[in-house]
Amino acid sequence: MADKTIDNAIVDPKTYASVDGFHKLFTKLRAEEPVRWTEPDGYRPFWTVSKHADIMEVERQNDKFLNDPRLTLQTIETEQQVREFTGGNDKLIRSLVDMDNPDHRNYRGLTQAWFMPPNLKAISARVDALAEKYIDRLEAKGGECDFVSDVAVWYPLRVIMTVLGVPEEDEPIMLKLTQELFGATDPDMKRSEESTITVNTVTEFFNYFTAITEDRRKNPKDDVASVIANATIDGQPIGHVEAMGYYIIVATAGHDTTSSTAAGGLLALMQNPEEFAKLKANPDLLPGAIDEMIRWTTPVKHFFRTAAEDYELRGQKIKKGDNLLMCYWSANRDEDVFDDPFSFRIERSPNKHLAFGYGAHLCLGQHLAKMEIRSLYKELLARLDHIELAGDPAWVEASFVSGLKRLPVRYSMKRKAA
Repeated sequence: MADKTIDNAIVDPKTYASVDGFHKLFTKLRAEEPVRWTEPDGYRPFWTVSKHADIMEVERQNDKFLNDPRLTLQTIETEQQVREFTGGNDKLIRSLVDMDNPDHRNYRGLTQAWFMPPNLKAISARVDALAEKYIDRLEAKGGECDFVSDVAVWYPLRVIMTVLGVPEEDEPIMLKLTQELFGATDPDMKRSEESTITVNTVTEFFNYFTAITEDRRKNPKDDVASVIANATIDGQPIGHVEAMGYYIIVATAGHDTTSSTAAGGLLALMQNPEEFAKLKANPDLLPGAIDEMIRWTTPVKHFFRTAAEDYELRGQKIKKGDNLLMCYWSANRDEDVFDDPFSFRIERSPNKHLAFGYGAHLCLGQHLAKMEIRSLYKELLARLDHIELAGDPAWVEASFVSGLKRLPVRYSMKRKAA
């Protein structure tokens, strides 16, 4: 019987919580089996694609490699639970990331303007004020805190909920549901029920956003929730499942990935004090530093694509219907693309990371994410005197979207300017 050790490691959530272990495994794959047929226990088989060039080749041909029907790693058991719950559908929600054209183009167009730089300029003062508020919160903690749970998760959440139109008092439930959705395989994050964990989380999201939809249809506001609630395509209202999927992708991916970058970026700076000193001395280096933080952390670890026709990729014969796992974190350490990829360099240029994806599905919220991190770090750098680790960091055990779950720090702040 074939040795399944590597295949099982590729799907194991624990692999993604061990940064060194993950990179050791995928450095070997990039060198020896960059397109590997993978048959892990308990999962349907797929090709593991670990190199930057191959992921770009797949993603730029979105007519030949489809997002539907398989999007993320799920056990066969979980897939069966979803089909039982939905009456035969492969997925609980249908959002932008699940869609292929023409639906993807049409649905993306509904909110695209909201996430483009001209509109973001209009909310930049609000984002700056929120950054100040959360660095005030850091200061109020008195010199020691968990940067993840005290600052990093709350600040991007408040920003995206402001854009979406969710009231501040509902943020704890949004955070809880997001962590359950993305951290369903992590013992600290998942729901207490043993079965249908994801099903129950998504049901709670549906209930919450159904009420928001009803409200925004009666009382539309200047927010993204009103756009989704009242959206039409070709003169017809969008479907309920699609509307719910839209809310969920904006509400979850819109903050979880940004908080992972903000926290993971701080850890990288603390582990590279020369880079940290350089950034403190010259905050104009922030845009490049943010791109390096995003490459370094790569919060979205993978997506799947499904071959719509037979195709040859790096000498491997992909058959129509085969699934391909796009490993973005691996691509962002590819030695053929990045000089000294395991060094954290705030002045890395060019920095052609794939953390936002590539091609038609390039992340809708990338400009907002960068703006948020820039505001937070601008405030942090101006007021931070010293910061160091106050314990061991820990990562979420999850193969899809993951980052730090604990970052204990000890710090001192400069006196805030009047």
